[in-house]
Amino acid sequence: MTSSELKRGLETARRLRKTGRNKQARKLLLGLLPNRPKDPRINYQCACVHDALGLEREAIPFYQRAIKSGLAGKDLENAYLGLGSTYRCVGRYPSAIRTLKQGQRRFPKSREFDPFLAMAYFNSGQHARAMELLLRCLADTSRDPGVAEYRRAITFYADKLDKTW
Repeated sequence: MTSSELKRGLETARRLRKTGRNKQARKLLLGLLPNRPKDPRINYQCACVHDALGLEREAIPFYQRAIKSGLAGKDLENAYLGLGSTYRCVGRYPSAIRTLKQGQRRFPKSREFDPFLAMAYFNSGQHARAMELLLRCLADTSRDPGVAEYRRAITFYADKLDKTW
């Protein structure tokens, strides 16, 4: 398979996914995979389409291969988020937390990791940590004027929810 054929196949698969034709995209992507089993772009797209079809457990090895095989840029960022979220969905909370924290370290300006990490903390029984993370994310990112007015208070109380004065 030439690089231009691969590029066309990936573009077609993305287009199919964006228009909700995930089963067709899955078939196309799985057909590309035997020719380039370690290609990070194919593995990433396979992971995404399996997630979209509700096949989370099958998505995990695709995410893992995509990350290990050199995926880069926004796709790598999204792969960390997707893998962490998928681990959480299947009940693998320690793996979810570890993966989402890795994503945060690699992409420190990407706040989308915070809500997913908070969900994983919640699922693992770390309720105060989950609330703190969500409150800090809300205070840091909300454009709502009311939230902005109380940003300092929200941030102050985020890690003191069990404390009374």
